[in-house]
Amino acid sequence: MRKSSTFASLSGSALVLLSLFVTPAFAHHPILAKFDVARPLTLTGRVTEIDWANPHVHVFINVDGGDGKSVNWAIELASTIELQGSGWRPDVIKVGDTITVEGLAARNGSEQIWGSNVERTNGEQIFTVDDDVFAKQLVKPAQGELPRWPDNQPRLGPPPGATGYWALPSKMGLVEDGVEVAMDEHGILANIADAPKVAPFQDWAKDLYVLRQSASLRDDPSFLYCIPPAGPRQFQNQFGFQFVEQRERDRIFILHAGGNGNWRQIHTDGRDQVGQVSGDDNNPLFFGRSVATWEGDTLVVDSKGFNEGFWFSNGGLPHTAQLHVIERFTREDINTLRIDVTVDDPGAYSRTWTSSWTMQWIDGKELPEYYCQDNRP
Repeated sequence: MRKSSTFASLSGSALVLLSLFVTPAFAHHPILAKFDVARPLTLTGRVTEIDWANPHVHVFINVDGGDGKSVNWAIELASTIELQGSGWRPDVIKVGDTITVEGLAARNGSEQIWGSNVERTNGEQIFTVDDDVFAKQLVKPAQGELPRWPDNQPRLGPPPGATGYWALPSKMGLVEDGVEVAMDEHGILANIADAPKVAPFQDWAKDLYVLRQSASLRDDPSFLYCIPPAGPRQFQNQFGFQFVEQRERDRIFILHAGGNGNWRQIHTDGRDQVGQVSGDDNNPLFFGRSVATWEGDTLVVDSKGFNEGFWFSNGGLPHTAQLHVIERFTREDINTLRIDVTVDDPGAYSRTWTSSWTMQWIDGKELPEYYCQDNRP
């Protein structure tokens, strides 16, 4: 069983059931979007296939259908990154082995189950993910001073000859600074009544946010269609990101471990928002168009030109094509990156607002390889 906590707008017996099947803290999507908490299920069967691929590992088993015929079930598990980080490999079980699975049945009635607990016939648990262990195996604090370029500007990436990236955000959803609300790692509120506190919504935006929350985010386009996790959401991605600073070309790339290896370009050559891309400046993009300047040790990034085809935060905060985001990146020390995001969207919010969090440096490791579409049905 996985060590984690889940918050959802449930009550009564559903809440009791939910306590038995906790949501994966680093999973690609909230399991309640696809699996039904009111339908716990236990299956025993023989392994027919092991699909060790992202976004989620699947193990297929033949289960006695009660009529003398077998039914092939798909057991959905965490990602390869999480399972490998917890010490598991695909050869821990083999085709022909018999296993027992406890979990949640799929909402659509198909032969799929979320594998909350997977055991061998001798009772040994396998494919468990302990969030604390997973985080600790990532974090190996770097030693030394904050790395800088020859002109004394902070390096947002590793020093020469080293590797590393940013991950483990202190907040997994956008909430206005100064507001205290409980939400899980997917941005789902513990109490749906807290929705109006999260941001200064216009009425329609608040209603849409509540609708998305009440549906356990099952319409999230990143989950359904592998749409890039753009906007501030890219910095609350569970698998992290990396800065690539090309100072000789006056640009910075941000590479993402989540999504499908998406990347974003930030111009640092002094251009403004008008005419920064030749040929098609009016075409709205998932990542918008970004220009940046340095203010002391802080990189200030100004982004406009977003389309409306993505969710710009975990938890489903709405936005319009008027979205204007100011991001401030401050590497406070070698192991800590502070991110302050100011959101200005007069189409969805009554005023400008800011949300802040920190990231941890993952020293000596390469950005994980994760693709949303590897084994999607």
